Amino acid sequence: MSNLKPDSVIACLDCPDHVQAVLDASMWAANRLQAPIGLLHSIPSLQQKAAVNYSGCLNIDDESQLLDQFTNQEHLSNSELKAQGRLLLHQATAYCEQHQHKRKTYTLHRHETLSESIDYVDEKSQLIVIGHQVTCRATLSQLVRLSHCPILVTHAPFLPPTTALFAFDNRATSHRMLDWLCKTPLVRSLTVHIVMVGKNSNENCDALREAYARLKQAGISAKKSLIDSRDVSAALSYYQNEHEIGMLMSGAFGQSRLRELLQGSDTKKLLGSTKTPYLLFPKL
Repeated sequence: MSNLKPDSVIACLDCPDHVQAVLDASMWAANRLQAPIGLLHSIPSLQQKAAVNYSGCLNIDDESQLLDQFTNQEHLSNSELKAQGRLLLHQATAYCEQHQHKRKTYTLHRHETLSESIDYVDEKSQLIVIGHQVTCRATLSQLVRLSHCPILVTHAPFLPPTTALFAFDNRATSHRMLDWLCKTPLVRSLTVHIVMVGKNSNENCDALREAYARLKQAGISAKKSLIDSRDVSAALSYYQNEHEIGMLMSGAFGQSRLRELLQGSDTKKLLGSTKTPYLLFPKL
């Protein structure tokens, strides 16, 4: 029987260097969404059986020494992989308790790949939080593309944002994300810069003005900007750095596969370049 609770924030703990950042980001999001946190750990490939280095990722109690012992072994048995995961989940639970997190926390110990685990949780969850460096064979871009749930990708350390950049391109996914942003309490207290990169045409100006007006009507503090540039990812990165914006937000892989093949994916470029939390909204 599944213990997955609906409308959870899912903290993916499969990125050793980002476990603390993922927990901090999940607590930040869960407090705003009034949601429980599901602490998710997926056992790595049982064919590979290589130990993943979780030593020192939290340092909660004496069990850290046991995680170190697992790390010092070149290969782990199935039972040792499961024991390592249980220790990690126990430490993650203790970390949330030590930081006086008031939302309910529960564990999800999955005996499958991370991509399969994300497929298991994403239709019933509000948000998935994952570290920037994953250890599984799938790339971060592949994991994001598979999800049907908004994903927050975080670097270490996680710094709670006070401002966010919403990359608006007037496509269907960005309109769906706009609808979501107007409803979700996640960004309610942030100043949202809605930025469009494209020609300074009447169509673009009107679309940006209408999207900006919707954010304001929803009670969100907002600013708008239209940047005339062909290089979308470079323009967004420059704007974010120039205005010291704490979080990036966009639709995930909204371009056609042909355009991605010819010009590269803006989402993939931004995932590789941004140093702040990046909130991605799934494509239909």
